[in-house]
This record gives sequence, C-alpha cells and structure tokens, in this order.
Amino acid sequence: MTLRRLGLFGGTFDPPHFGHVAALRAAARSHRFNRIEVTVAGDPYQKSERGSVRPAPVRLAMAKAAFDGLDLVVVSDREIRRAGPSYTIDTVRELLNEADEVDLIIGADLASQLDRWHEAALLRSMVRVGVVPRPGRAPSMPAGWITYEIAMEPVDLSSTYIRDTHPDHENLREFVPEGVIPLFEGFRG
Repeated sequence: MTLRRLGLFGGTFDPPHFGHVAALRAAARSHRFNRIEVTVAGDPYQKSERGSVRPAPVRLAMAKAAFDGLDLVVVSDREIRRAGPSYTIDTVRELLNEADEVDLIIGADLASQLDRWHEAALLRSMVRVGVVPRPGRAPSMPAGWITYEIAMEPVDLSSTYIRDTHPDHENLREFVPEGVIPLFEGFRG
C-alpha cells in the first residue's frame, strides 16, 4: 500500500531530546501525514567532518528509545544501511517509492542551510518543507522552497548543548527521555 503523504524527520540524534519529541508530536497533530519517518544519519557528513559523533547503532538505539510509541512515528535505519555520506535526497528518492509525497520536517535553525545540501536544486523540486519553530529564530528560507510552519511552542534545547554541558544523570532527565539516558551515558567517551 502506498502512503499518500510521508514526513521525513532526519538527523544525527546525538542525543535525541525533548525538543525532537515535541516537534514529532506537533507534526503528527498537524494531520498532514500518514506516517512520519525518523531517519538516523549513518554518516552525518556535515557533522562528522567537525568532530566525532557516537556510532550510528548507538544513535539509532537512542532514537528508538526516544520516539518509539509516538503517534505516526517509525524510526528507520535506512541511512545507516547505506554506505557513504547520508544525503537527504537519496532518502527522499527511496521514500517516493513508498509514498506519493514526502515533506521534510526541519528546525528553523536549518532552514537557511537548505541550499547548501547535497543536490539542493533537485531536492527543492521533490519536497515541501515543514519548519518547526526554534526560540529566537524566525525561519529564513532560501528562495524557491515550498514551506509551511508546523505549529508548536518552541523548545530551547539542542543536542550540542546537551553534549557540551555534560549534565549528570539526574539533570539528563530534564533534556532527554528516560530510555535514552543509559545509552547516552554508556557512550560518553
């Protein structure tokens, strides 16, 4: 059975946090999607060039711990199974074999970067983009992208913040779902 409309929420998820959870819940409440696929980047080329990220199987396990059970959400390893850098356009091509339409779901902080993504001009012609608000950031969309806002209260949280502040076990409960904590702590390095 082909899905009519699929939302793609991709990322490194190192670690997945309550901001991601809020974005997925808001996307599900929007009634735009038949399914939302969370795709964990196997080789997040834009981040792995700047430093180390946890191994893909660990990030996948954390994503499953954070998102399994959310309405309409399926956590996927499709980018982990592919060799080489994880490019969104490759994932969209695969998903268009399963769905009539694929929308990207991204944070407002990423919107201005879309034109720098791999094969951006072609990607722009293949998808619409649902933008999740971030505190203090009005989305600045490059020209030519079809966009809409996914309504939600912005969450002031990022994976970078969590990694950089090194919260202890108790403080982690403020930032990430309970099931993520042992996985995140087990691979702090």
